[in-house]
Amino acid sequence: MNPYFAEFLGTTLLVLLGNGVVANVVLARTKGHNSGWIVITAGWAIGVFVGAFCAASASGAHLNPAVTVAMASGGKLAAGKVAGYLLAQMAGGMMGGTLVYLFYREHFAVSDNPDGKLACFCTAPNIRNPAQAFFCEVLGTFVLILPIFLVTGPSFQLSGAGGVTEVPVGLGSLGLVPVALVVFGIGLSLGGTTGYAINPARDLGPRIVHALLPVPGKRDSDWGYAWVPVLGPLLGALLAVLVYAVCC
Repeated sequence: MNPYFAEFLGTTLLVLLGNGVVANVVLARTKGHNSGWIVITAGWAIGVFVGAFCAASASGAHLNPAVTVAMASGGKLAAGKVAGYLLAQMAGGMMGGTLVYLFYREHFAVSDNPDGKLACFCTAPNIRNPAQAFFCEVLGTFVLILPIFLVTGPSFQLSGAGGVTEVPVGLGSLGLVPVALVVFGIGLSLGGTTGYAINPARDLGPRIVHALLPVPGKRDSDWGYAWVPVLGPLLGALLAVLVYAVCC
């Protein structure tokens, strides 16, 4: 599989299942309505596992610009691949957000809460303090990236139709399980403030889709906050790379 298509497909599946579980819990008259935070965090962890499982052998399963920036900064991904990975991840985030809307279209129509509808696409802080939310996204992403670096270790080169791709050794099918568990743990322990975006494509791609789609009764897409789940994860990723380089 072409590594860029793998990133697109994996990110699409991640967002479809991740934002899909949010829609199932938040929107009116679904089978999972009001089933709670544990369901959301579990659904996101499974979404990460499924998306990464499908992309791992072709691209290393970044599915997240913060991971890509970290891998490139740490010498685990060729610099020439970064732009392609980022574009594929953003496109996947937009596709996943679109599919969630199409799947739950009838439930968007019967739901009355505009904030809940926005939550099916992107994150928002429960207490409006951008500086604090930025700190939470930095720390949450740091907790994601450092274990990924520890579990992947060295990388090897895989030749295929898409050219030579750097594939982390640890991200085989078994190596994906601890990554999914890390995401589950972040959601349970650190997700209550901002909704733990920890992934710019997962937040910005669907946020753009929310602005474009004819979601009935929607509010604005909260562009004043949108920089937090983009810049926070990128900084957290770079800090994780720095700590890994110094200590490991």
